[in-house]
Amino acid sequence: MDFLQLDGKTVLVFGVANRRSVAYHVACVLEAAGAQCVHVVQNQHIRQSVEKLLPQREVFICDVQQPDEIEQLRRQLAERGYKFHGLLHSIAYADYSAGPLPFHQTPRQAFLQAVDVSCYSLIALSNALKDLLEPDASVVTVSISTTQMASESYGYMAPIKAALDSTIVFLAKSFSRFSRVRFNAVAPGLLKTSASAGIPGYVDAYLYAEKVIPRKQAVQTEEVASVAAFLLSPRSSGINAQKIVVDAGMGINYFDRELIERVLREQELQWHEWLFLQQKRRVFCRMLLKDSNSFNSMNSFVARADGPSRH
Repeated sequence: MDFLQLDGKTVLVFGVANRRSVAYHVACVLEAAGAQCVHVVQNQHIRQSVEKLLPQREVFICDVQQPDEIEQLRRQLAERGYKFHGLLHSIAYADYSAGPLPFHQTPRQAFLQAVDVSCYSLIALSNALKDLLEPDASVVTVSISTTQMASESYGYMAPIKAALDSTIVFLAKSFSRFSRVRFNAVAPGLLKTSASAGIPGYVDAYLYAEKVIPRKQAVQTEEVASVAAFLLSPRSSGINAQKIVVDAGMGINYFDRELIERVLREQELQWHEWLFLQQKRRVFCRMLLKDSNSFNSMNSFVARADGPSRH
């Protein structure tokens, strides 16, 4: 049974780089449902890799930072007579070469480049390819589960993903004036992808996420791909301008009892260690002052060693 009603449909897929890519997993789900995937990658090097990974598929090149390449892609697709029932936008880039920085020190060029690639590209591609989309096509981008949690390791990409979330709303409204094209976002929690490996502190955040998620297992890329495929399918025709979170319940579980107890135990251990160290300091101070005849000097010295009182 073709539940997703994707058999015979054609979907344009941006963002496959390797087997770990979200776009790769989405394409696999789409093809398993009978859809044809046409791929677009950034450059020739990636194209060669993807052609080995996905033989007998058409793979086009387009650097979304270059308007002339977007226009060239439009011409190439039009010349081949393509009409797309869906478009997957799985493109993002952030330059973390400066290392983890406080948000207020975000380099201007890095921020603007990330906006251009990760957010504005959806606007540019949607506009350039609008005549190649079926009247009721579905456009899906990849966001993140929350842009309200200030993850220091993810840094300035969270505000950019927030802009992406808003972008799908305005594109849905804008396209509604001449079509029934839908725009939605799948918003996963932390995933094991090659791109995430370049984010400072990501591994620690990923391991923490596994503790927070109720099932104690991080979201799998295949799970995200299934939701994306559903959003690309006619079965999701009633969903438009929405962000669908796929985080396995992480967002409801920050006050998990086990995590709270662990933090309290650590705090209690730190308090006892502090008391022990202060006791050692007092003993040491009294040893040094044992032969002193100045009672006031001793009291002053010991008081300084005792530190703050506990509240």
